[in-house]
Amino acid sequence: MTTRHEPQRMEQPPRSAGDPIPRDCEVIEVRVGELKQLFNAIDPSPFREKDLDPNAEEFIVGWAREVHKDTSLALLVYLDRPAGLPEEATVLRDAIREFFGHRAQSSRLRLRQLLRRGRTSLLIGVAFLAASLLIGDMIERAIGGERLGAVLRESLLIGGWVAMWRPLEVFLYDWWPILAEARLFDRLSAMPVRIAYTSDASSEAWRWDWPAVPSRPGGPEVMPPPSGR
Repeated sequence: MTTRHEPQRMEQPPRSAGDPIPRDCEVIEVRVGELKQLFNAIDPSPFREKDLDPNAEEFIVGWAREVHKDTSLALLVYLDRPAGLPEEATVLRDAIREFFGHRAQSSRLRLRQLLRRGRTSLLIGVAFLAASLLIGDMIERAIGGERLGAVLRESLLIGGWVAMWRPLEVFLYDWWPILAEARLFDRLSAMPVRIAYTSDASSEAWRWDWPAVPSRPGGPEVMPPPSGR
């Protein structure tokens, strides 16, 4: 996979297939020798449900994070082999969109769980703070005007406010990075995907480029030949 370089606003590359890339979007460019390099090799799921390779995900997400949130995104995959079946660009796009769609759903689930914990922590914190104030006042009255009573009261008051630290952290700081992440994944799950083939020689290399793509819509998968070919 290539290292990142400055993206260009470009015409549709020759010998390419997939979604048209609008001129006004940020193009994330990746170069691979085989499509399978983009996906996690140990994930046994069907192609459309496979996870991206961690390095590929980090590269794509890292590039997208540096782009303004209102800028549209597109993915251009430079593939160092000739074109395979006509459907492979569509299948690749669907797999990438499915992956980032799941990431967006997971981020929103994390956000809901965080806010639920925040509400529970807030109830506990408020109850503890109220109890600390009440007990502190009772101790100060019981001891009278002695300095010890004031010290105990202030100690309980500090403890009550410390109990409020966690809910305040949730509602002031923790939720918005997760929401921003979900919105980023939404943009990635909607981006057009195009494959640019950097070799135009006649070849059957696509047959060994696992995961395979379907030979026709609704048809069986074309599986790679045995490794001992």
